[in-house]
Amino acid sequence: MNTLLDLLNSRPLINGEEHDALGDPAAARHWALEHGGDGSPTELALLRETRDALRDVVCGEIPPTALSPLLDGVSQVPEFTPDGLQWTIKAPAHARLAVEVVLAWADTEQQLPGRLRPCANEACQLFLLDRSRANRARWCSMAVCGNRAKARRHYERTR
Repeated sequence: MNTLLDLLNSRPLINGEEHDALGDPAAARHWALEHGGDGSPTELALLRETRDALRDVVCGEIPPTALSPLLDGVSQVPEFTPDGLQWTIKAPAHARLAVEVVLAWADTEQQLPGRLRPCANEACQLFLLDRSRANRARWCSMAVCGNRAKARRHYERTR
């Protein structure tokens, strides 16, 4: 789940300028290695494609079926371990991390429908996973985006 949010949030706006954690080859390789990937150029290209498709799906701009090509040639194989039944993902090495992210998104949609969403701050490109009981979280960070929105509303009321 953390890798899903980390990938979706890998293109933040900082002082109005987009910073792509997967844009610079060295930084992208570091990001992939940090999240269990191999950092190969093929993997990085697929991670960028996955991120962009997932962002569009979560924002409702494209249907979830658009993620289907990312799962081509992927299967899950059951294996018994000392801990019980475990499903192992069989995918090309360069696609494993991207596939895990897509599967994490699908699991999130099934377990917590509608709780993965973009920040309500239009000047922010980050996503949040709302774990609140009321399902009313709106901002990626209450300290940053939430505070700015509340300060803006207060300013407009008192003007």
